[in-house]
Amino acid sequence: MGKLTVTCFITLDNVVEDPHLWSMDFQSEDTGAYNDRVLQEADAMLLGRVTYEGFAAAWPSRSGDPFSDKFNAMPKHVVTATLRQADWNNSHIVDADVAERVRELKQDQNLLVWGSPSLVGFLLDEGLVDELELLVSPIVRREGIELFDKATRRHDLRVMESTPLSGGMLAVRLAAAA
Repeated sequence: MGKLTVTCFITLDNVVEDPHLWSMDFQSEDTGAYNDRVLQEADAMLLGRVTYEGFAAAWPSRSGDPFSDKFNAMPKHVVTATLRQADWNNSHIVDADVAERVRELKQDQNLLVWGSPSLVGFLLDEGLVDELELLVSPIVRREGIELFDKATRRHDLRVMESTPLSGGMLAVRLAAAA
């Protein structure tokens, strides 16, 4: 049985939108190593449409390092009600019975959800998230899309590990309550 892990850059006030605008001041080699570890543990990505479109515009032109090469080669499952095709290498549309499809994928794969806040809320509510790997920047944005905004009920999480990173971020690994 695989697991589903959510990862993203996040502010102290739960904002995940446009991390390239606010997280760079806190990134370091530790951040890259942390993200690399999370990615290497994954067999496939599960992405919402907006995150997929952003990644598909940026990543296919990158190559030559283990992170980019794995990102581009691994299977990508895009949860969407609007896209009819996904052109980024090894991408597949999931447009119906999302919870059931994710359960099927988890049978034999470790899935990684990167960002995708609307999808994360749905997955939490469906009890499909096993872990969250959050890279917390020590700032308060006061505006922007929040990671847990679309969750419709309370979710108790357990801190499994927290690690200060040299750039100033705090890496927090959480387990979703069973």
